[in-house]
Amino acid sequence: MTLVKSLRATYPRTFGVLGGWRRPVGTLTSIGDHTLFYGRALAGIPFAITRYSREIVRLVAEISMGAGTLAMIGGTVVIVGFLTLAAGGTLAVQGYSSLGNIGIEALTGFLSAFINVRIAVPVVAGIGLAATFGAGVTAQLGAMRISEEIDALEAMAIRPISYLVSTRIIAGMMAITPLYAIAVILSFLASQFTTVVLFGQSSGLYNHYFDTFLNPIDLLWSFLQAILMALAVLLLHTYYGYFASGGPEGVGVATGNAVRTSLIVVVSVTLLVSLSIYGSNGNFNLSG
Repeated sequence: MTLVKSLRATYPRTFGVLGGWRRPVGTLTSIGDHTLFYGRALAGIPFAITRYSREIVRLVAEISMGAGTLAMIGGTVVIVGFLTLAAGGTLAVQGYSSLGNIGIEALTGFLSAFINVRIAVPVVAGIGLAATFGAGVTAQLGAMRISEEIDALEAMAIRPISYLVSTRIIAGMMAITPLYAIAVILSFLASQFTTVVLFGQSSGLYNHYFDTFLNPIDLLWSFLQAILMALAVLLLHTYYGYFASGGPEGVGVATGNAVRTSLIVVVSVTLLVSLSIYGSNGNFNLSG
């Protein structure tokens, strides 16, 4: 006991993280709350489709074009488009210069077809969705919670999870398809423009290696990855917003926690999908 007390006094933060039986129990309780909420949200999707279709259409427009002051510069689609433009251009700059050091800058088209599809576009789309629509969802639901609007919906016999959460999940799933398509196209165009126009590589040479190594199956897996990311991001952000507390400050804390958690989930989904799909053989062959 004396040794434990001494270690506790010397390393109070470590014991604070590990401390006591209450923390594991609280963690299991939190996991159960998340699981129950996610199950109710997904189970409410059929009811939301049949009863709240007009709200779903409104939310799809809000995701794509934005709402309020955000509509001046566009919604999630425009922001993700700019992000993927920057990512595709950066990939071309780094790839061309790095491959040029060993005399194989002709393979820049291969990097564009390989890295953009498998890593860059899904991750950027997930981050863009979390930073725009996801954060907005958390703030909206949190404001409704602290102003007791959600309680008012329950008092009017309206299912709050179906009306507020399930509709947003449906809208996000509907918007992810054009969002992903725009992200892929812009990343390809940015890489080609940077390599061919700015660096002066032959367009025929670039297109040859790009077309050779662009695998349509990888595009399908990448789209599946983007769908999983979008679903995870929407579930997390709606949970944090729905159970926000503590007034306006609590809404801000909930939004920050949701964004941090969703960023971790985006990277984790990328890792797990890469291990499950490309971990065994990579679905790729390079031979001379």
